[in-house]
Formats: sequence, structure tokens, C-alpha cells
Amino acid sequence: MNKKTDNLLELLVDKRRFSLRLLLEGLAVGLGAGISISVFRYLLAGSEILRPVIYHNLREALADGQWQWLALYILSFIIIAYLLKLIVAREPMCTGSGIPQIKGILQGDMSMRWFSVLWSKIIGGVLAIGAGMSLGREGPSVQIGACVGQGLSQTSRRTRFESRILMTAGAGAGLAAAFNAPLAGVIFGLEEMQKTISPALLLTGITASITAATVTEVVFGMSPVFSMGYLLPLPLNLFDVLVATGIVIGLLGRLFNIALAYSLNTYSRLGLSGMKKPLVPLALAGILGFVLPEILGGGNLLVDSLVVTDYTIGFLCLLFVGKFLFTMICFGSGVPGGIFLPMLVLGAAGGAVLAKLLVLAGLLPAMYYADIIVFGMAAYFSSVVKSPVTGSILILEMTGSFQHMLALLVVSLTAYVISDLTGGRPVYDELLDRALGKSK
Repeated sequence: MNKKTDNLLELLVDKRRFSLRLLLEGLAVGLGAGISISVFRYLLAGSEILRPVIYHNLREALADGQWQWLALYILSFIIIAYLLKLIVAREPMCTGSGIPQIKGILQGDMSMRWFSVLWSKIIGGVLAIGAGMSLGREGPSVQIGACVGQGLSQTSRRTRFESRILMTAGAGAGLAAAFNAPLAGVIFGLEEMQKTISPALLLTGITASITAATVTEVVFGMSPVFSMGYLLPLPLNLFDVLVATGIVIGLLGRLFNIALAYSLNTYSRLGLSGMKKPLVPLALAGILGFVLPEILGGGNLLVDSLVVTDYTIGFLCLLFVGKFLFTMICFGSGVPGGIFLPMLVLGAAGGAVLAKLLVLAGLLPAMYYADIIVFGMAAYFSSVVKSPVTGSILILEMTGSFQHMLALLVVSLTAYVISDLTGGRPVYDELLDRALGKSK
């Protein structure tokens, strides 16, 4: 009996030691991810401020007949395309969103050099998104966080099991740091990256996400990513409008996956290589900066403007179509950058169009216009990524509209069902299958 008791006590002590180690490792991963992504976000924020200034000064210079500045402007895009070509050629695992690559590594189908990918993703993402490409920071942030997790596991020589836990926790911490959304980071790691749950994974994921979000909130403040103002709770008698929103936006989300595959196939058919691939969206960004600057970059400011600016239905449709097509062209080029944020922007723009139509038809009181924009983001994300819980929690934290939990779940599940009924697959699974097919 004493021997059995000793064995039991030894087992309990080992479990506690393992849990404590995971807790400390989660703190380390969250801290590393938070610092790395804070640098990434800071550089991107600077580019968002600098870009309108450049276009304003360039317009004035051209009006004065100073055409040499236009030549310098074109040359800068050529240089950026060349640098992006060098980065992608040197580190192919830094291309695109980065989320499919991390899923592939967790499944044992891929591998990466974590430090090389980390700095390549930061520099490449800043160059691409800063130049105006319609790409998001969240995919790169997820990969950066996973790189930190892999780096810790390799330097401390952890087991394959523990390495998977640290990489998943790092991926969730990356999302949490990108959007100041710690809870969404935890759910994303469980629902999208691992599709399973365990006490060890939950403990490490929560610790890493909270730590990473704390770091970025110290740097950028605690306010939500989107400035939506106060949103009125949607009454239950308008939940039929909510279901209709899920259906319409869910169908629009299905088009996203189809168009994304078509864009990637088109680039392959054209046989573009080297700096020609990034030069296509960069040249388009240079033109759009003069005619439709609202759709450049990730799109945070565009979502905020949808709430406070009374755009016409025609212009809202132009924003949606323009952002949609430009995102396809940018992501198909294979430069470092995600589709997470452009997805949310498209959902918001689609929700704004639908809300305008519902208000004009007398089916929705104008006071709930902003609510449909928020629900459009959740529905679009759920339809494209097919992670309804992550989408609901993410929009909840990004907008600060905590009273909309039930409504967000309803619209997300509706869009998920619509995507499922129309044969939709999770976009990151499709991208992973494509990448594995190419590697094979």
C-alpha cells in the first residue's frame, strides 16, 4: 500500500511540475509573440499614416509639373517588388497568410526554420501591406507567434507533443496580439489549429494569449480594434433580419473561397515568376491610391468609416467589389500577408450594403444600421473560415459589443450552415491542401 501511495504521489508531483512548466512556457511564448507582433504592428501603423501623406504630396507635386517625383514613386514600387521577390525566394515558408503552413507543421506534413520565417514575415509583411496591398496582419501574426513557440521548444529540446502545444499556443497568442483579442486567440488555437482540446493545451494557450494581448495593449492601448461606438442590442423581434443577414453574407463568403482559388490558378497559368508576381498588385495599388484609396491596406479605417459616414449604396457596392477583387489579386501573388482582416472588411462592407437596403425597404430601423455591419463581419468570417465560435468571439472583442453574444452566434451559425450546404470548405484547409499538392 505504501508503494502504491508513493507512486501516486510521485505521479501527482510530476503532473504539477509539467503544468507549472507549461504555464511558464506559455508566459515566455506570449511575451515573445507580444513583443514581435508589437514591432510588426507599429511598423504597419506607421505605414498607414505615411501612405496618405505620400499620395497627397505626390498630387501636389504633379499639379506643379514636378514629374520627377512620379518617376521616383514608380521606382519605389519596383524596388519593393524586387525585395519581396528576394524574401520569398530565400524563405518560401513566409509566403501568403502563414496559417496553412502552421496547420501543415502541426500535422507533421511541413517544417520551417522558425527564426528565418519570423523576420522574413515581419519585413515582407510591412513591405507588402505598407505599400497598400489588400492583405492583413493577423495571418502573419499567427505565424510569428507559432515561430516563437517553435523556437522555444527547439532551444529547450521539448518533445513533439510539447512542441505542438507551444506552437498552437503561439499561434493563438499571435491572433490575440494582432487584434487585442485574448479569448479569440485561445478559441482559434483550439477550433482552427488543433480542432481538439486538452488541459495542457488550454492552460498554455490561455497563458500565452493573455500575455501577448497584455503586451500589445501596453503598447497600443486597451481600446477595441474597431471604433464602432455604442451599438444598440438587437431586439428578438428582429432576429429574422439576423438570419437573413447570415444567409446573404454566407453566400457572399462562398464566393470568396471560389475566387481565391481562381486567383491562385490564374497566377499559375500566367507563369509569372520572380518580381513580376508582386509587381502586378503593387502597380494596381499605385493606381488605386489616386482613385480609390479606401481599399488599400488591411482596412481597419474603412470599417470605422462605414459606421460614421453616410455612403451611398452605389459607393458601398464599389467598395465591396473593389476590395474583393483587389484582395484576390494581392493574395494570389504569394507575398507575405493574410486574408483575415480583408475578410472582415468585406463582411462589414457587405453588411453595410444589406443594412442600407433593409432600412430603405422599411424592414430595419436605421438605429440598427451599425449592428448589421458587425454581424456581417462575423457571418463572412464564419462562411469563409468555417469557425463560427472563433468568429463570434473575435468580433465580440474587436468591437467591444459584448451584449451581442447571442446574435453573433446566431448569424455565424447561419452563415456556417449556408457555406456547408453549398459545399464550402474551410479556406485554410483548401490552401493547405494546395500547398501540400505543390510540394508533393
